[in-house]
Amino acid sequence: MSFEPDEYRKALDRAHSHALEWLDSVPTRPVRPSATADELDFGMALPDGPTDAAEVIDELVRKAEPGLMAIPSGKFFGWVMGGTLPAALAADWMVSAWDQNSGLRYATPAAAAIEEAAGAWLLDLLHLPPTAAVGFATGGTTANMIGLGAGRGDVLHKVGWDVNTRGLQGAPTITVLAGAEVHASVELALRYLGLGMPQLVESDAQGRIRPDQLALALAEIDGPVMVALQAGNLHSGAFDPIGECVDIAHENSAWVHVDGAFGLWAAASPRWAAELEGLAGADSWATDAHKTLNVPYDCGVAIVADHNAVRTAFGAHTSYLIQSDDGPPDPFELVPEMSRRGRGIPVWAAIRSLGRTGVTELVEGLAENARALALALSELDDVEVLNDVVFTQVCLSFGSDERTRAVTQALIADGEVWMSGSRWADRDVLRISVSNWSTDAADVATSVAAVRRAMERAAAS
Repeated sequence: MSFEPDEYRKALDRAHSHALEWLDSVPTRPVRPSATADELDFGMALPDGPTDAAEVIDELVRKAEPGLMAIPSGKFFGWVMGGTLPAALAADWMVSAWDQNSGLRYATPAAAAIEEAAGAWLLDLLHLPPTAAVGFATGGTTANMIGLGAGRGDVLHKVGWDVNTRGLQGAPTITVLAGAEVHASVELALRYLGLGMPQLVESDAQGRIRPDQLALALAEIDGPVMVALQAGNLHSGAFDPIGECVDIAHENSAWVHVDGAFGLWAAASPRWAAELEGLAGADSWATDAHKTLNVPYDCGVAIVADHNAVRTAFGAHTSYLIQSDDGPPDPFELVPEMSRRGRGIPVWAAIRSLGRTGVTELVEGLAENARALALALSELDDVEVLNDVVFTQVCLSFGSDERTRAVTQALIADGEVWMSGSRWADRDVLRISVSNWSTDAADVATSVAAVRRAMERAAAS
């Protein structure tokens, strides 16, 4: 076998054609898949010999089509998943074509330079310290792990313990405090780090941690401590009183990490300046570019104020890597992987295509659509909006838990839109996450009509 550009051309031509067909179908196709994973025809025996690359792409598309969820649709409101901006999608194709291992500045300078530029733009947009380190991780969970991992090493170092050489066995106990509605990704990150579950602090009715209760909890702790705050509650969208909590935590020598998977992007707009006052005073932040910024998946962002803290936690030195000790960090020193794709390149393309005003308009537009959905749905009989709609999340009840579940099931079965069921504040809810850049007034109207149909079907069943 040898490198033959024509072989790539044939396969890529087919992929290009199929991709455009898929994108053309998204606005009008049902959002939900029409087949389950067990029903898809991928269970054949391993072929004995090779198959033409273009034929493989045709087969892949043909077999996968019934199982595809129209997540790029403006009518997809499940979980917290954005679509993909055109420039970000095209840049992601280039990432695969270039095939750069984006770990070392020396070996892949273009990838490193692009990601450094993207990181600088992110810090500017989010009004975070311009000297902070920015690493591009797999997603929000890994980004949380990076921020908390840097904090783990820092708080232990301050009490004379080097976790890199001595590990955690026999180490001083680290207490991690988080609000009662902490997201599961933070809990997972703490498990990965060997720190166990956080100690929960009372939150208010919208899921915001109470500063007075945080102060009381910190006063009882003797030893290294970290505090995990939230910029965007999964159900209400509410923001912890970050500035006040940062001050309280730092008075007690705590590392402060902010989980802002989707809500950190609110910092790009002056509308949420009051809610996010003091955000820049934290020690680390995590977000997902594939959520609010609408780039392809596999693009979490970990931001750490202290370069040394994150490089100490995740960096490595070995004889075969060409590194500089006194220059900027290599990309692999800011994330867990030594080898990875150029995740930050689509981020650069997305921000370059939008500009500062475009990012602000994107964020504000998502929130406006969430308010429009909440207002229109609240006007339907027996629909209650349970949260203060402060950002992009809406939680609905249709009376009893049983009826809420029935409406949710009928809506998913209908398939025209997708909203996910959940449980919040001891009630079953239909949760709406407005995350797609392409959602417009027509999508809002269609979605309200779909909920009305689901209510009617649930009542008739």
